[in-house]
Amino acid sequence: MVVTFREVDKIYEGRKAALRDVSFSIDKGEFVFLVGPSGAGKTTILRHIYMEEFPTAGEVEVGRYRSVSIKGNELPYLRRSIGVVFQDFRLLKDLSAFDNVALALRAAGKGGYEMRKRVNNVLYSVGLSSRRHVRPDRLSGGEQQRVAIARAVALRPAILLADEPTGNLDPDTAGQIFDLLADINRAGTTTLVATHDYRHAERLGKRMIRLEEGKIVADGGTQPCTT
Repeated sequence: MVVTFREVDKIYEGRKAALRDVSFSIDKGEFVFLVGPSGAGKTTILRHIYMEEFPTAGEVEVGRYRSVSIKGNELPYLRRSIGVVFQDFRLLKDLSAFDNVALALRAAGKGGYEMRKRVNNVLYSVGLSSRRHVRPDRLSGGEQQRVAIARAVALRPAILLADEPTGNLDPDTAGQIFDLLADINRAGTTTLVATHDYRHAERLGKRMIRLEEGKIVADGGTQPCTT
């Protein structure tokens, strides 16, 4: 799925513009960082990609879906193709790591042996096989974020969005999470990460789109992911 923004404005009632004349495209298989200070518009862009929000002007296109024409009954199909990772993890505290991931699959109608196999596989891929029966309150912040990432990729989305995924983590753990996201991208998932942490974006050598006050002020070009 290809993501395209065409001259997108987003204005909230009684507030200044959150996005102003935003245009860019992300190709299939790319890894892109959205960078900028708090309030720059990074989260607003992510919300437009999974169409929780819609432009005041302009257009967002994600695969075959267009913000100007998508119907309400099509939104679940769009969102099923997009995995989202949040800064605050959003795990259910009374469920184990395994069950938090399994819940996403059950909600999509998956069950039985294949569901259990996929949950075990994604937990293995994020390095948490031995912690799969542990609840979030017994996991470190980095482990909780790994569970959140496993949950986001369990449905094999075409696109993975991560909104400040390391904001609550120490620098070493943050580096491990960014490396994990790069591994997921190398496996073929288009990945878009919103962060204020320029260092890891520069370290990974990926394309950076820089935002300030809702406008794109720099687009670092494409650094293709190599295996």
